[in-house]
Amino acid sequence: MAKHISVRIAAVQAVMAVRSGESLSTALPAAQEGLSQRDQALLQEICFGVMRHFHRLQAISHSLMDKPLRAKDKDIDSLLLTGIYQLLYTRIPPHAAIGETVQVTRTLGKAWARGLVNAVLRNVQRQQDSLDEKLTTPAAKYSHPQWLLEKLQKAWPDHWQSIATAANTHAPMTLRVNTRHQNREEYFQRLQLADIEATPCSFSDVGISLKKPCAVDKLPGFEAGHVSVQDEAAQLSAALLPLESGMNVLDACCAPGGKTLHMLEHCAGLSMTALDADADRLQRVQQNLERTGLKAKLITGDAAKPDEWWDKQEFDAILLDAPCSATGVIRRHPDIKLLRKPGDIKPLVQLQGEILKAQWQLLKQGGHLLYATCSVLPDENSQQIQSFLAAEPGAELIPLDGNWGIDTGFGRQLLPQENGHDGFFYCLLRKNA
Repeated sequence: MAKHISVRIAAVQAVMAVRSGESLSTALPAAQEGLSQRDQALLQEICFGVMRHFHRLQAISHSLMDKPLRAKDKDIDSLLLTGIYQLLYTRIPPHAAIGETVQVTRTLGKAWARGLVNAVLRNVQRQQDSLDEKLTTPAAKYSHPQWLLEKLQKAWPDHWQSIATAANTHAPMTLRVNTRHQNREEYFQRLQLADIEATPCSFSDVGISLKKPCAVDKLPGFEAGHVSVQDEAAQLSAALLPLESGMNVLDACCAPGGKTLHMLEHCAGLSMTALDADADRLQRVQQNLERTGLKAKLITGDAAKPDEWWDKQEFDAILLDAPCSATGVIRRHPDIKLLRKPGDIKPLVQLQGEILKAQWQLLKQGGHLLYATCSVLPDENSQQIQSFLAAEPGAELIPLDGNWGIDTGFGRQLLPQENGHDGFFYCLLRKNA
């Protein structure tokens, strides 16, 4: 089988897997097996691109067919999406994108679809300048599921379009400088010597945004823990929690450990416990600790059920980065648009409430809990905190001052920014009784 054909078959298989409910982070490595490094990169580009623009691509595809495909031909539907993506968003020559995509119909055992795929792709090529006229629904125009656009519109009437637009862009590669080794300006100089172009982040004083992504082994001092990769919004957490040397601190739901490391870098002498329910993901935390030479006690456990793992030593500070819809990081995980369903939000809100209530019991009187999510939905953020405060008279909301985000009255909400930070929410609470 020709290599270029195998890449496109692998793309169809990965897209089909996501459409069946599998995450792209699971489907993609399986599809990349046996491919050269160059072909793996092309496969990743096609798969991420199809997920990012799925609703737009599908609207175009369906508008160019006389009748819809049968349910059993979802592979041909997925093949069309990969072909249209190549024509509209890559530099692959049109004749190659069309010819090699058409060839896949034979390998899929559906030679009957050869003419259909060829016709649709050639029409896309001919009608490129007028394709946007076929995007008649908000879902197609903004390439988001309709239910999510409706929730965004209700929550953020002045911002929903910019949220959706930012979610369809490529996220920048952002670094967090470990100030135990050097300050941001000093690390900038190291990047310049390595011919890596970068700019300082606006809101994180240890953040640097790269002009172009690069392999981590090209970053000066990465293996020695001098710098880590972390979005700017996530970098704000360590400075928001009042930390002092000697404190007993818990990072609940900690994997992959970026915020754990940052707290340890930010404040020396912490007694840090890092908790996560996923043992495999906790191994990544251990690897990151080893790379940076920092120490934390790692526990595999359910944040909602502390009786199963807690040693009854109360914590001075807790960071709760709660499981959420991840609607603030869609640009990094575009498969969320397909995987997340309207019925997922209510159970997530319930789980967050249970975890928040459970974690609150572990906090010392006078201690602080920082509640965080990478969601942009008020159900999971400001409304969650409002409900908690109503039920917990000993909890005090501590205002977060800053030149970032939007004050919701119950915490600050960062919305995803093109060429900037992800969508994120923070709320600081103090336990008074």
